[in-house]
Amino acid sequence: MAKVKSLSTKSKIGYCSGIIAESLMYNMFFTYYLIFLTDVVKLNSILAGTIGFVAIVWDAVADPIIGALSDKDGSDKRKFMMRAAFPMGILFVSAFTDIGLFGETGKFIYYLAVTMLFWLCYTVYTIPYYAVVAEITPDYDERTDIRGTSALINAAGIFTGNALPAILPAALIGLGVSARMGWFATAGVLSLISIVFAVIAVLSLRHVTLNKAEASQGKRKTPKDIFLTFLQVLKIKPFKWFVLFVFAFLIASSMIQANFMYLIKECLGMNAEDKMVIVIVVLVGTIALLTPVVTKVAEIKDRRFATILFFSISLCGLIAGKMIGITTLPMLIYVAFFMAVGAACFWTVFYSMAYDLVEVDEFVSGERREGVITALPQFFQKFGSAVGMWLVGFVLKFSGYDSGNATAGIIENSSTIIPAVFLAISIFGVVMFPVTKKRFHLLQEVLAKKNRGEEYDTTGLEKMI
Repeated sequence: MAKVKSLSTKSKIGYCSGIIAESLMYNMFFTYYLIFLTDVVKLNSILAGTIGFVAIVWDAVADPIIGALSDKDGSDKRKFMMRAAFPMGILFVSAFTDIGLFGETGKFIYYLAVTMLFWLCYTVYTIPYYAVVAEITPDYDERTDIRGTSALINAAGIFTGNALPAILPAALIGLGVSARMGWFATAGVLSLISIVFAVIAVLSLRHVTLNKAEASQGKRKTPKDIFLTFLQVLKIKPFKWFVLFVFAFLIASSMIQANFMYLIKECLGMNAEDKMVIVIVVLVGTIALLTPVVTKVAEIKDRRFATILFFSISLCGLIAGKMIGITTLPMLIYVAFFMAVGAACFWTVFYSMAYDLVEVDEFVSGERREGVITALPQFFQKFGSAVGMWLVGFVLKFSGYDSGNATAGIIENSSTIIPAVFLAISIFGVVMFPVTKKRFHLLQEVLAKKNRGEEYDTTGLEKMI
């Protein structure tokens, strides 16, 4: 018998396109915010890296709190998304506005405050956006399909979020517009597009039944309740390995992404804006081509196998890149390609792997906590991203970038050997992660018996529960 899909094709495409809303801003921030602060605002690299680190860590702390609030009976994840969309866009523009006032301390305070508020709104949109899939469907393959479709659409978000900031500010400057207005206009365009796709995603789910939204209003969660929920989820056996996989990969990924502009300028001695477009085409093209492949491998085997396979390819590529040296345009393309191999896999399987933990948690605790299960990995994802961006700032400082005497070989490490170390750690986390497709299906059978009050046998699930 054919499986009945929980989402119609139209609703699935509408929902999945909502990833563009966050992807545009996410990619512009992680690729360009450091260089915007160092080269346009003229902050020193340590302060610039610290702004990104503190703001994203602050956001990471908010993730599980928003997740817990969206899990409460009577909470509608669609409302969280809609309420966050407009302030998220406005604050993003504010973060890329060169205020041209105050000294270095005043600028540091302004950009830190604005980015903290932006990332808070980003969380209020993204946590319910990703968590809602676990509430829509319990099917292993449909979850993979939805996330695979979303990852494929995300290629457009990655391209636009990286390409437009590489092209538009320089084009406007060529027309006589100031650099500060060029960045302001670029952020404004991306924010407007983001808001439109956020609204589309919410509207696409308007006829979908969400059990928690339909339930009667639950009791108010106290800070103690939320904290205890976090502890309970953190104690799930597979969770520590999932966290290691996520945290280490995002350090590697964000280092490479944040370092591209510096790599082009200092290691290749080329025009960063022109060559960045080539990097983006390679990134997006590779992700678009590999995402269906990753999805198919994950469906035939499972997500764990697919992750080990593609991460290992990416790891070997980065190590070889360090041995060869990143001094030419072909080697720049080489780095972009092997980063994309890992990214295509991660963004295809990451959230689906988190969704599987919902059933693990339900078996152990008797509760379904989609928001928290999605949000806690986001905490470690963003913490990893913050650490990665911060590390690039330190490497720049150590290389002599602020004084204008940068050592190219040191900057190159942020795109090769340092990320490779963290990627190896991430692979170890995946190898130890016990949730396979076979075990997940067995868990569903056992969980169904438990919920019906029947006798059940947990043989084969010892590593999970």
